[in-house]
Amino acid sequence: MFLGIDCGTQGTKALLLDAASGRVLGQGSASHVLISGPNGRREQGTEQWTSAFATATAAALTEAGVDGSAVLGIGVSGQQHGLVTLDADGQVLRPAKLWCDTESAKENQRLLDWLGGEQGSLRRLGVVIAPGYTVSKLLWMKEQHAELFERIAHILLPHDYLNYWLTGRCTSEYGDASGTGYFNVRSRQWDYTILRQIDPTGRLEAALPELIEPYQPAGRIRPELAAQLGLNPLALVASGGGDNMMGAIGTGNISPGAITMSLGTSGTLYAFAEEPRISPQPSVATFCSSSGGWLPLICTMNLTNANGAIRDLLQLDLDQFNVLVAQAPIGAEGVTLLPFLNGERVPALPQATASLHGLTADNLTRANLCRAVVEGVTFGLRYGLDLLRESGIRSERIQLIGGGAKSPQWRQMIADMMATPVVCTTHSEAAALGGAIQAAWCHARQSDSHASLAALCERCVSIDEATAVEPEPSAVQSYERAYRRYRGLVSSTYGQNTPPDLTTVAP
Repeated sequence: MFLGIDCGTQGTKALLLDAASGRVLGQGSASHVLISGPNGRREQGTEQWTSAFATATAAALTEAGVDGSAVLGIGVSGQQHGLVTLDADGQVLRPAKLWCDTESAKENQRLLDWLGGEQGSLRRLGVVIAPGYTVSKLLWMKEQHAELFERIAHILLPHDYLNYWLTGRCTSEYGDASGTGYFNVRSRQWDYTILRQIDPTGRLEAALPELIEPYQPAGRIRPELAAQLGLNPLALVASGGGDNMMGAIGTGNISPGAITMSLGTSGTLYAFAEEPRISPQPSVATFCSSSGGWLPLICTMNLTNANGAIRDLLQLDLDQFNVLVAQAPIGAEGVTLLPFLNGERVPALPQATASLHGLTADNLTRANLCRAVVEGVTFGLRYGLDLLRESGIRSERIQLIGGGAKSPQWRQMIADMMATPVVCTTHSEAAALGGAIQAAWCHARQSDSHASLAALCERCVSIDEATAVEPEPSAVQSYERAYRRYRGLVSSTYGQNTPPDLTTVAP
């Protein structure tokens, strides 16, 4: 039995997997709260994560009706890019700045200019650093909290911190490290030069965790914590990884040909690659995977958070919201929402704000507002898919995960908008499942150096064919017109170039 943990923005999810049968035995969850502030501040206290870890794990064990002493391994998935800083005593210095925090946008631009712009960043690191990445958060902390900055002894990502809490060791793995902005995705090594630009003393590079392979353990759970959580004191803690990397494992996306789309607070699209083919498009991040390859990826900053904002504004529950979305036609009678409530990464608009366009006395309805927000956030994913396809990624079918994947209406919208068949995996909490599968792989590798991750995925990942939908030709054409209107508005409002005409590119 293996425990998978997914520590996300909105909460922590726990999943118990019987790796021999591939059966999920129990699940649990606990929520987090955001610390929000001006200039795009988005932070969380790490004590929320550890408390939610314990609550979600207890719930999963209770649902499974099993004893936690049978857990052989733990795999942790975490929200990427966040900055957790510890002092020499292992104490957290301040709340973690999250992936969706854009307060360090100016610092990011200064670092990007120093690298030689987008192309210089691509040449040096294989990715273009973005405001959400970890590196600019360090420069921000130096300038805004100088005394705390001087006390930094360890620099960790959210999943690294949970592994530290579990084992007492500071480690990281290639996939999550890819999103820091001080890691070379081609060579799979830390890049110290940009850290020396922030602090020439070398303190920051000395504070980095040890890089380990995705099949290597971070360590064993601390005995006192095992007793507190009711878990096996001999349980291995796997390397874990970023939520996208664990989601790839949890959807079996560990070989070329599949695309995974995650509908969570943010929206992500990624596909496996065997070589680090760096896209010339700055918005495509060619991260390392946590399965031995690479994971070309795009991420939008706004998805279910924007839907939720409109629901709250109109005081609707989810069912009422979905009914109104269905009442409005494709294109929302000309109403378009640019849903950039958190700024945006794809398209690259970190300082953007949300805006409504095309309103008239006739089309200003609750139904059109509800449909416009769902279409607006999904258009961002369509733009990302265009960029992935331009870089050579092909997809026969899109696998959907995340909370939004549970909506049949949204699934059909995605199939039509992307002109590609869509299906859900049986377990929508793919990152937690991926963590459990990786833990099983790590455990198996201790006695068999040839233990296969692919065999584990084949046994533990399944597709729910009842959720499969095909694109409807007439809807594809209607969405294409609405999408081009969206792209035109982005271009005219923010000066963003429209993408190449990819409508003839094969999916």
